[in-house]
Amino acid sequence: MAISASQVKALRDKTGAGMMDCKKALAETGGDEEKAIAYLREKGLAKAAKKAGRATSEGLIGFFMAADGKTAAIAELMCETDFVAKNDEFRQFAADLAAKVAALDLPAGPGGMTVGAAADLPGDMADVTNLIAKLGENMGVGRFAKASVADGCIGSYIHSNGKIGVLVPMTGSTNVDAARDVAMQVAAASPVCLTSAEVPADLLEKEKDIYRNQAIEEGKAPEIADKVVLGRVSKFYKEVCLLEQPFIKDDKKSIKQYLKEAAPGATVTSFVRLALGEGGESKAE
Repeated sequence: MAISASQVKALRDKTGAGMMDCKKALAETGGDEEKAIAYLREKGLAKAAKKAGRATSEGLIGFFMAADGKTAAIAELMCETDFVAKNDEFRQFAADLAAKVAALDLPAGPGGMTVGAAADLPGDMADVTNLIAKLGENMGVGRFAKASVADGCIGSYIHSNGKIGVLVPMTGSTNVDAARDVAMQVAAASPVCLTSAEVPADLLEKEKDIYRNQAIEEGKAPEIADKVVLGRVSKFYKEVCLLEQPFIKDDKKSIKQYLKEAAPGATVTSFVRLALGEGGESKAE
């Protein structure tokens, strides 16, 4: 049967496939658009399979914030090249993925934060087959995070290159600017936990051993070395604990002091920092 140009164009608009591919699909399926779409998807599967082994070291962090500011999500979408990461369809897919994560009825994690990976997503949410077929690169969904608050607000920050995303739920205050400042702090300073009380015991002991050995190597007596350890541990806390870190906009005050001034009564309950291609650093209280 004859395939009209309007049929080909309509199929192309729906699938993003090439004109000749669309014409062939319609010819093979007797002009049935739905069957033609299925045909193209099958061909897309073959193309995607050939690309599956390629490294996906580029991409971006998709972001979504609900209109009421009480729910937000970020999601990691990987691809092969920075060129594709800047593609409008790729960016839209990442944003849509974050919106779908925000809509999921996920069990609330500690501090109102839920963190997961592609394997934790239901159904075909992580299916990027069609996008692979359209843009011609291997792709994959990485990690995601969803934050929710009933009383308060959520600080968020997506770095200008789209490769770092942060969420910071905060209760007791609706000062979104202060919450965003804390999110920027997390992006820049990569804290491990909220407070010194939450530093993992094994990490703390490892640091103490290093400091003690350093002091002894410097020629200090064991009893003096122990005092040196206490001082260096205090400095260590300021490096890894969010609320004790020097504020990046004013290093004369800690984040805890900044919040006390800018958002009285505010409590940061958790945070998550997703950096493209890296292990997610997150901590919930």
